[in-house]
Amino acid sequence: MMTGGDVAPLGAQAVTKIHEIFDWAKKSKKGLLLFIDEADAFLCERNSIHMSEAQRSALNALLFRTGDQSRDIVLVLATNRPGDLDSAITDRIDDVIEFPLPGEEERFQLLKLYLNKYLGGESDNTSKWGALLNKRPQKITIEDLPEDVIREAAKMTEGFSGREIAKLVASIQAAVYGSSDCRLDSQLFKEIVNYKVTEHHQRIKLAAEGGVPS
Repeated sequence: MMTGGDVAPLGAQAVTKIHEIFDWAKKSKKGLLLFIDEADAFLCERNSIHMSEAQRSALNALLFRTGDQSRDIVLVLATNRPGDLDSAITDRIDDVIEFPLPGEEERFQLLKLYLNKYLGGESDNTSKWGALLNKRPQKITIEDLPEDVIREAAKMTEGFSGREIAKLVASIQAAVYGSSDCRLDSQLFKEIVNYKVTEHHQRIKLAAEGGVPS
């Protein structure tokens, strides 16, 4: 397993490393399944102004090694920006599996999951916040947070990915530890949700205008 971001730091050595992977797969009796997460960071259009010459050479090396069908290696790419992939890469893809953004019920379940993880008990995140805030009381009290408030948040967060929902709840946790009594109620919950929803829409607007990536 690797990420698209692993290639750029290799510089001129990236081409050699790509060939080494495929040479190893060819010698292995079991072959190789290579999973590239955030593939668009490495396999984007070759005419992109953001791609260095070393990255372009590494992409060409991978294209060279995947030009024919092979029983030695299976390549699996993961990306949330499929439109950024080089056309020669998409030509080599046999099957496409879409994992859509979570629906309302899924967002509701994710909110409950992360609320329990970050605010409902001990966790690594809780310990970190306690250490950062001079060993403040780590016990969080949740009061006046009925299920219908969480369901309303699930409706409001349409278009959020699972990662965004996790970050939203992490922001709620930070706000709770920033309060005087480490209590979470409906008012604080709604304030953070409203803020993150507004932030989400602002990012989409900026991305559409070419300001920042979505």
